[in-house]
Amino acid sequence: MSAERDLQQVPALARLQDQLATARAEAKPLAIRGGLTKAFYGQAESGTPLDLRTLAGISVYEPSELVVSVRAGTPLAELEAVLAERSQCLPFEPPRFAPGGTVGGMVAAGLAGPARAVAGSVRDHLLGTTILSGKGEILSFGGQVIKNVAGYDVSRLLAGALGVLGIVCEVSLKVMPRPPASTTLRLELDQAEALQRLNAWGSQPLAIQASAWWAGTLVLRLAGARAAVEATRRRVGGEVVEPALAETFWTGLRDQHDEYFDAAVQAIAGGATLWRLSLPSTAAPLALAGEQLIEWGGAQRWLLSSAAIATVRTAAQQAGGHATAFRRPPSWPQDAEVFAPLSAPLLRIHRALKLAFDPDRVLNPGRLYPGL
Repeated sequence: MSAERDLQQVPALARLQDQLATARAEAKPLAIRGGLTKAFYGQAESGTPLDLRTLAGISVYEPSELVVSVRAGTPLAELEAVLAERSQCLPFEPPRFAPGGTVGGMVAAGLAGPARAVAGSVRDHLLGTTILSGKGEILSFGGQVIKNVAGYDVSRLLAGALGVLGIVCEVSLKVMPRPPASTTLRLELDQAEALQRLNAWGSQPLAIQASAWWAGTLVLRLAGARAAVEATRRRVGGEVVEPALAETFWTGLRDQHDEYFDAAVQAIAGGATLWRLSLPSTAAPLALAGEQLIEWGGAQRWLLSSAAIATVRTAAQQAGGHATAFRRPPSWPQDAEVFAPLSAPLLRIHRALKLAFDPDRVLNPGRLYPGL
């Protein structure tokens, strides 16, 4: 029996279908929920809660094939614990902002952690999906093997869509072995010098898996074969960080519980915005008021600032990227978009996709962009 057929026999899925049918009949929107660990992300949600946590469990795990199929309500921590037993992992390091995050939320948000620049994103490891569309259809895309690319682009669309295209019921993910060796280094550098070195190292065959710069300190995580890690350590230099302290640092950075993000909580309550700037890694330091933390070799830059929305977005656009209001203050204007505004052609594509998958607009309406 296929995994899709197995899923259709799950009572929790039947209940979701009933709730969806009722919402469509009454023209009332649904707010898709898992562990509510990312409720702050995206536009404000509205609608009747649709809890996916009962749709849980690992359907198929083939360690030798580096593939796992898992239902949306499965706790992310549970999946990672199972993978760790086989010395495997989700290489994109999905963040856990609080306990209780689910696999479905991981895919819907499409967020990745410190290793993203090297390991790839959530969508890069998404092999297949089964969703419940806004029309009540159970649709499957992709497959459970890495070589099966049929419908792969449709699966990728769901990563980061925040549930506006369909209710993610089950996903197949590519997993990877844990690196055999890892070392963390610390170097004292200003922002311009750190960016210059990161870009220079990025063109070389070095075992740099993750990077973070803040307040004059650049931290690097080396990972891979022991010989490669040792060779990179000698090439890069810097101070070796004790392993336990390094683990605490990278986990805190991934989950936004380190010193920078802890300070952001109070600043946001006072009116500041935590911006996520997606830029070319070669972009020069941005002259914006506020505190910056840089990841992904310079491609992701966090900015904690009270600067005007237009000021931040213009600076990011001029640098060749865009800005997302990742965490917003209570004073954030209700009519201001969280994500960078779309061009007219892209907005037409988004609207066409929403119409195709959810013509009645009952699934997380407006969660990604107003009016979608």
